[in-house]
Amino acid sequence: MTEGDGRQRRAYIGSFTAAGGLGVLTAAVDEESGALTVLGAVDGVADPSYLALSPGGDMLYAVSETTEGAVAAYRLKGDTPSLSGPLVPVGASGPTHLSLFDGHLLTANYGSGSVTAVPVRHDGSLAAASGVLRHVGSGPHGQRQQGPHAHQVQPDPSRRWAVSVDLGTDSVRVCALRAGALVLHREIALRPGSGPRHLVFHPDGRRAYVLNELAPTVTACRWDAAEGVLRPVGETSVLPDLPDGDAYPSGIVVSPDGRFVWTATRGQDVLSVLVPDAAGTSGEGQGLRLVATVPCGGTWPRALALDPTGRFLYVANERSGDVAWFAVDPATGVPRRGGSVKAPAASCVVLD
Repeated sequence: MTEGDGRQRRAYIGSFTAAGGLGVLTAAVDEESGALTVLGAVDGVADPSYLALSPGGDMLYAVSETTEGAVAAYRLKGDTPSLSGPLVPVGASGPTHLSLFDGHLLTANYGSGSVTAVPVRHDGSLAAASGVLRHVGSGPHGQRQQGPHAHQVQPDPSRRWAVSVDLGTDSVRVCALRAGALVLHREIALRPGSGPRHLVFHPDGRRAYVLNELAPTVTACRWDAAEGVLRPVGETSVLPDLPDGDAYPSGIVVSPDGRFVWTATRGQDVLSVLVPDAAGTSGEGQGLRLVATVPCGGTWPRALALDPTGRFLYVANERSGDVAWFAVDPATGVPRRGGSVKAPAASCVVLD
């Protein structure tokens, strides 16, 4: 939303078209209640499962999470995003995440275990991919870690580094961007078999939290932006007891003031509330403590989003085909469900 333009805030919802999704949905956001009202959908891109907005809010970018692997750029004007140019191949399969960094769109390619850089032109459209960094390695999980599976890539708060999270190699890679290509600076090993999926930075810029998919935990880390070093200091379960059945953590967000961290876990279909632990599991005041879990408002929560004020939390429930919204208790961080809208095969939510 452009400040002062009088337009209601918008949310954009990605989906899996192969599972019945409608493409990219646009919804109006009620800023008093957090409620969503779907305004329309645009297709034309297969499996636009993850989205990212440009800093100015005039462009929307989407992966096409297919075997061929591509990215798309949409121009935002009115209530229907319009494609800006053809899809751009990423030279890899199964891109699951994307972010903007230093004039490029970066994609994490789960199928190929790589990260791609795509230059962004001045008008927001995309040029041909300029580099692909292929990850190397494996992990102890026989089915999920036979090779690398990059699941997320994003800039650090200093915007000096690009940080990629690899589920298949139990590691986080810190990279620099040089001449349009990502160059490995450092690889940080996490606990074998943990299967890291997504990472969020604390607003102080000195802490980071890595959500692990294969072990329902969060690894708390220290982050040194000057050196580009991530150091794990403790691991915390996102569930109060040993899970009965499947438990695959998926999304993680942190409040704007850094007081709360929320995660989603598929299979258990819950949201977890964690807070920074003053004592810390390492004795360094950097750990997390689980304080509550609540139902996610649907089935198979794939992604979380937080509105810029931190008042409302949004959950893309893939298998129940909806996006639920929750009001966040400002004292405890516990989400209270407000409602939901239908969004078949929902996979991602971003808010302007």
